[in-house]
Amino acid sequence: MRFTLQREAFLKPLAQVVNVVERRQTLPVLANLLVQVKDGQVSLTGTDLEVEMISRTMVEDAQDGETTIPARKLFDILRALPDGSRVTISQTGDKVTVQAGR
Repeated sequence: MRFTLQREAFLKPLAQVVNVVERRQTLPVLANLLVQVKDGQVSLTGTDLEVEMISRTMVEDAQDGETTIPARKLFDILRALPDGSRVTISQTGDKVTVQAGR
């Protein structure tokens, strides 16, 4: 799985889904987002088992796949990046890498 997009284009849908995901979960996987890339689009899914939210946005340089990523950690990383950054998220095995640049 791999995709690239502008920080601002990713931050808005991510913020919407992160609000559904609670920090303290009885099931640790519920603190994660399901990230799915298919047909040039990324889909972010978060749930607390009562409410589920799915947000989608178009991406560049897409390679289909899916994984889970800690929601709050990803949100905090993207918020800390400077405006105008291009963000690439890729998965290799059980590792997810976030790269940013202009």
